[in-house]
Amino acid sequence: MQRYLIESLGILVGAFIFTFGLNNFIIQNGLAEGGFVGISILGLYLFDIPLGLTFLVLNIPLFLIGWKRFGREFLLKTILGVVAVSVFAELTVGWFSMGVEDKLLASLYGGVVGGIGLGIIFRFGGTTGGADIIARLVNHYFGWSIGRSLFMMDVVVITLVAFVIGKDVAMYSLVALFVAARVIDMVIEGVSTSRAMFIISDKSTEIAAEIHNQLERGTTMLNGIGGYTGRDKQVLYVVVSREEIKRINDICRQIDPLSFIVVNDVHDVLGEGFHPLKHTKN
Repeated sequence: MQRYLIESLGILVGAFIFTFGLNNFIIQNGLAEGGFVGISILGLYLFDIPLGLTFLVLNIPLFLIGWKRFGREFLLKTILGVVAVSVFAELTVGWFSMGVEDKLLASLYGGVVGGIGLGIIFRFGGTTGGADIIARLVNHYFGWSIGRSLFMMDVVVITLVAFVIGKDVAMYSLVALFVAARVIDMVIEGVSTSRAMFIISDKSTEIAAEIHNQLERGTTMLNGIGGYTGRDKQVLYVVVSREEIKRINDICRQIDPLSFIVVNDVHDVLGEGFHPLKHTKN
């Protein structure tokens, strides 16, 4: 029960941040958005129909799709996200106007704030319906990131509405969408401060011992076979902070100058020495 309350609160906070950025940067400067929000903004510009009302009506048919594919919990979170965005889109009109009149700055700020809001919603398991549901389906079946999928669909929507809002405004809107897509992925995956290192060496055991002694980091030995020589190899795997990479490079250089090292970014590292795994009671 506690987890559901925290997730619901997270979705509400994300929806508020998203609509605040939408009203204070995007709509205030006559810019557009993608997906169902973009269509709703067009309805506001052309016919003065409240954005929240249009957005809610457009999403109702997709609730059934969410129910069939993702189940009851997903549907409830989607309804919460859609209703929250619809309500906050009306409540945040005129709130603490930032007064940004430069369209480029507005698109950048709008993308950052909107991306943070949507990223929070997604991180707590919610969606804002519409393109978000489609993005999750694409992520499930094709492995595309949610941010990338949203950006691709948003480009299509912006292209279709460019004739109404003008080409220049459409280009500024694309900037906002691109920034938002990047921020969404960053919020969902976290800012990478950790690195995974693969070390291939004939002296992997000695290197691992020095890493344990000097850095107090755990390591994992993986069995491998040299593709060219056919010889058995031990591949050392270790996850470290960004600042520790040089120290491990120095260890490898001292013990085995012929070591082969690969460094990768990693996200959401959980476990001893990083973020602890916590058991949450339902």
